[in-house]
Amino acid sequence: MNPLHLIRQIPRHVPRPAVASLAMMLLLVLAVWLLPTPSSKATDKATSDKVAANKPASTAKAALTVSTARPQLARLSQTLAANGDIAAWQEASIGSEANGLRLIEVLVNVGDVVRVGQTLARFSDETVQADLAQTNAALLEAQATLAEASSNAERARSLVNTGAISTQQINQFLTAEQTARARVAAAEANVSAQKLRLKFTQLLAPDSGVISSRSATVGAVVANGTELFRMIRKGRLEWRAEVMASELSRIRVGSSVTLVAANGTRLNGKVRMIGPTVNPQNRSALVYVDLLSSVSGGAAAKPGMFARGEFTLGSGNGVTLPQQAVVVRDGFSYVFQIKPDGRVAQLKVKTGRYLQDQVEITEGISLQDEIVVAGAGFLNDGDLVRVTRSNTVARDNKRETKDAQ
Repeated sequence: MNPLHLIRQIPRHVPRPAVASLAMMLLLVLAVWLLPTPSSKATDKATSDKVAANKPASTAKAALTVSTARPQLARLSQTLAANGDIAAWQEASIGSEANGLRLIEVLVNVGDVVRVGQTLARFSDETVQADLAQTNAALLEAQATLAEASSNAERARSLVNTGAISTQQINQFLTAEQTARARVAAAEANVSAQKLRLKFTQLLAPDSGVISSRSATVGAVVANGTELFRMIRKGRLEWRAEVMASELSRIRVGSSVTLVAANGTRLNGKVRMIGPTVNPQNRSALVYVDLLSSVSGGAAAKPGMFARGEFTLGSGNGVTLPQQAVVVRDGFSYVFQIKPDGRVAQLKVKTGRYLQDQVEITEGISLQDEIVVAGAGFLNDGDLVRVTRSNTVARDNKRETKDAQ
């Protein structure tokens, strides 16, 4: 019923304010009657959602333009990861053999590369020189005594058959000669000992290598056997990897190893020896790997550094995808498979080894699956996509974003 028609039927003798109030009430009732109820809104929304769901994929708006790839079989190297410390192959302790002598000169410092026989330090030799002179004099005296005793013994031997002297006297001369000869030998030994002490006044490197520590101080009076230097023999380093006992059978002597030190330096090495014992606490054994680079003052790898490494165990076939196709969410790896209707299905996968820009997929896909590569990081399960070539993906996505704006 038209509210204006009702207003016209009001008698003329009715006051105008009352007519206006009645008209306002009629208009309010009309507005409430025309407004849709909440139940009708929900019904309309459900109807629209049902229509959108039943709408063909060919006519729906694609969420993203993507490129795809199929899993490929590739030859991948089999490796075993381990951790360990870099250490010196062997260390030499260089000590003093000059007992009670004063150190007057130190010629090398920590980090210096030395060769075998090189002089590292010098001791004061005045005392040794004096002792050597004294033993030389004693040797000359013993040699003179021997000469006299030898002459007397020679004359006694010539008179043995003449009876000019008694047998007792002859034996005395012969004994005196032997005694003098023994004294000469003792004096020569003393001279040799003093010469050896004189040699010890110069501390020589027992092998070639790198000085790793120094405790020698100029002016110190050093006791016999005191360590003055420590040296890394041949400058050789090794990596002592901790490997679980269950994995030891996979490692062979001579296998190649790639290391990454704590400072990011990459090193190469070869397995030299597998430890003969297993630690009963953590069930691991040490594998000794010779590093194929010598340590020097400027070397990137230092003894005591921590390093991660991989043992090369061989090679085998594996299913790979471009790394761009794998999306990590909440600590798990996923890929998106293209369905026949153009929508994507999110698949949980397990990853393995890496080879350049490829990643091994050990579980979750088959070789027949078509997997999203470019654009995978922006997708959700069930999104509708448009598949195109990889070199046009970025351009198409840019155009779609501009159109949406």
